[in-house]
Amino acid sequence: MARGGKNTSRSASGAGAGAGPNIGTGPGTGAGAAGSRSKITINDVARLAGVSKKTVSRVINESPLVRKETRDRVKAIISEHGYAPDPQARALAFRRSFLVGMIYDNPSPQYVVNMQRGILDVLQETSFQLVLHPCDRGDAGFRSRIRDFVTQQRPFGVILPPSVSEDDELAAMLEEQGCDYVRIASVDLDTVSRMVRTHDAEGAAQAARHLASLGHRDIAHIHGPKTFRSAHERLAGFKKGLEEHGLTLPKKFTVEGAYTFDSGVVCAEKLIYSDHRPTAIFTGNDEMAVGAYQAARKAGLSVPDDISIVGFDDTPMASRVWPTMTTVRLPIREMGQAAASLLLKEPLEKSEAEPVSFTPEIVVRDSSAPPRKAR
Repeated sequence: MARGGKNTSRSASGAGAGAGPNIGTGPGTGAGAAGSRSKITINDVARLAGVSKKTVSRVINESPLVRKETRDRVKAIISEHGYAPDPQARALAFRRSFLVGMIYDNPSPQYVVNMQRGILDVLQETSFQLVLHPCDRGDAGFRSRIRDFVTQQRPFGVILPPSVSEDDELAAMLEEQGCDYVRIASVDLDTVSRMVRTHDAEGAAQAARHLASLGHRDIAHIHGPKTFRSAHERLAGFKKGLEEHGLTLPKKFTVEGAYTFDSGVVCAEKLIYSDHRPTAIFTGNDEMAVGAYQAARKAGLSVPDDISIVGFDDTPMASRVWPTMTTVRLPIREMGQAAASLLLKEPLEKSEAEPVSFTPEIVVRDSSAPPRKAR
C-alpha cells in the first residue's frame, strides 16, 4: 500500500448484524409484513414484542440499557421472523457510515496486523466494517488527505495507533469534523473516553533490569524514530531501569533506528563493529531485534553466547526465531480490542468509562544470558 499518497483505504472486514448507532429504520408495513421474512420492519418487531422502536434499536445495538427479559423477547422475534436491519437506511438516518477507520503510520507490518486483528475481534459480530487508511506523517499534506477521507467516507469513528495518535492537530481536526476517535499512546493525550494508554517506559525499564541482573554492564539501545513518542518513552524507561542498577547508557551505545528490520541490521552493525562492542542490545521493537540477530550472525557472533538481544512488543516472530527472543510483551491485539470497544460505546457509557491502560511485561526466552566474563 502506498504511504502518504492517493487515498488507499480498503475494506478489511465483512458485516453482520449487531452493534451500531442507536437509530431505527423506515415506517412499518403492517401486520401482514410480520409474516414475511423479506418485508418485516423494525416497527413490526416493536409491535410484536410490545416495546418501542427505540427499544428494538437498542437491542440491535447491544445497549446495556435494556432489561434481559426484554432483550431476549425482542431477539426471539427478530430470529423468528428473520428481521435484518438495513445498513444503508441506518447509515442514512445517522448521517454516518458503518465504517470504522484505522489510520496508521507504522513501519512494522506485524504491529499493524496485530492491531487490525484486535479491532476485527470486536467488529466481527457487528454491522461495522474496518477500513485501513495508511498515511505518512512526514508528508506535509497528510492531514488534508485524512480530512478528505473523513468527509468522503463519514466513518462512524477512527482508531489512531502510534504515531498518528500523538498528533494533536490531527485530533483537533477530527473533533472539528465531528468524527469520533480513540487514541492509543504511551502517555495520556486525551480524555478517558478517547484514550487507550500503554506504559512503554515501564516495559523498557523491565528490559534494563533484566539485562543488568544477568550481569551485563556494556548495554546498548537501538531506539525507534524520534517522531514516535513511544521511542522517547522506551528510551527514558530503559535509562531509568539501568540507573536502578548503577548503570548509564553512553551516547556511543545509543543508535536511532526506524522500527524496521533493515534499520535493525544497520544499527546493530554500527554497535558490533565499534571500538567497544556491547555485550547486550535492547531494541525498540521486535523487527529491529530480528535485524540485530542478522547482524550478529553476519559478524560470526552467537546469540546469546557472544551478545544478548532483547526486543519489544512480543510479536509472533519473537517465538519463531532461533534462539527464541526475550522481549517485552505489549498486548497489541488486546489494545486493538480495547480501542474498538471504547469507540463503539454509547455516549452515556463513555461518560462513565474508567481509564483503559496496558502495562508491558518482560518475557524471558533464549536470546538473553549472562555475558561470558560473568559466567
